Amino acid sequence: MFELQTYQPADTWMRRFWSDPFSFFSGSNGMTMFSTDIADNGDSYLLEADLPGFRKEDIHLDLQGDTLTISARRDDEREERKDQYIRCERCSGSYQRSFDMSGVDTDGIHAKYENGVLRLTLPKKAESKTESKTLRIE
Repeated sequence: MFELQTYQPADTWMRRFWSDPFSFFSGSNGMTMFSTDIADNGDSYLLEADLPGFRKEDIHLDLQGDTLTISARRDDEREERKDQYIRCERCSGSYQRSFDMSGVDTDGIHAKYENGVLRLTLPKKAESKTESKTLRIE
């Protein structure tokens, strides 16, 4: 049986959480996690990743072997002037998650980004049928 799971060693995130629980979700390396939902639709999986505020060009899907990595980066700078006040804010952030694709037909993956949600249709690999036959003894 195949299950989609986030690829991250448990001891890595546990150490990070207990060393600094307040920065755990923003990540000391600038990488943060984003929410994903994965549904089993019988012949395929549907992976939905919440990436609000990103442009499609900011999102990258990389498949290396049986690992799919979803990454997104945003750099934003705003300046606002009103009366005597000047406000300039900079915001940047990176998101990345990896998933095991060993049970997925990677040639048939379809991706769509709309209204802040990335939807990936991941077709399952065809099950190999085990042949049963009787062998003759000589």
